[in-house]
Amino acid sequence: MTSPLLPALAAVSLAGLLAPPAVASEPWDGGAVGTVGKIIWDAGGGRLGLCSGAVVDAPNGSVVATAAHCARTRDNPEPPRDAWFVPGYDHGRDSYREDGWRIASWHTPEGWDVTRETVEVLPHDYAFLTVAEKDGRTVQEAHGANRIAFEPVPEGRRVAVLGYPAVEPYDGESLRYCEGDTDVLGADEAQAPNVGGLVLEGCDMTAGSSGGPWIQDFAADGQSGTVVAVMSVGSGDGHVVGRPFPDEARELFAAAGG
Repeated sequence: MTSPLLPALAAVSLAGLLAPPAVASEPWDGGAVGTVGKIIWDAGGGRLGLCSGAVVDAPNGSVVATAAHCARTRDNPEPPRDAWFVPGYDHGRDSYREDGWRIASWHTPEGWDVTRETVEVLPHDYAFLTVAEKDGRTVQEAHGANRIAFEPVPEGRRVAVLGYPAVEPYDGESLRYCEGDTDVLGADEAQAPNVGGLVLEGCDMTAGSSGGPWIQDFAADGQSGTVVAVMSVGSGDGHVVGRPFPDEARELFAAAGG
């Protein structure tokens, strides 16, 4: 699980789309974004598992949205135990436990059945994390939160994809982003596992960006917006796909945020 995005990349391709050369994601130049962060866990053998996530507004003030494959895979069917969410992460590998908020529980949809093939469960590649309070405060009290939107996702509106890609040419130590218009994949545009997902062309986000938010309607201060999807898979040639939250995700979200 050191490279959570890669297994899905190998298994899934986009159909009916031209593949332009990959365009490098850009460094985020707006300073730290407290509502977006890095998920880090001890993967054993001196290795760290890496994903991305975003704080979303919840009653308990303690919910982070990410991808289901960050929590469970066929090779690692149980969520990591020693795991942390670090909001506004920036070159903090040596201090992630001190800077981070401990992940108390992982919530993945029933459809994310890791005994099945990845392509069969991709429509369920979203998850919510509940993080413990720190110094008597919730992560939302300390850093704010994004709104969360469930399907249907408005098309044709600007979306920013944020995350911490950690495979070359990136090192996972700083926030990167891609930007474009929201495009929801239809049955005539993609293979079945990707239908209903959001696609962005010209973005070469790599493993480590998994679970990163797709955000519409960024606030003027650049600290929050509306999370409409989370980073799920990429084609390896400059297309990435975000997984939106279906209506049935509301119950899962309520369990994480109650």
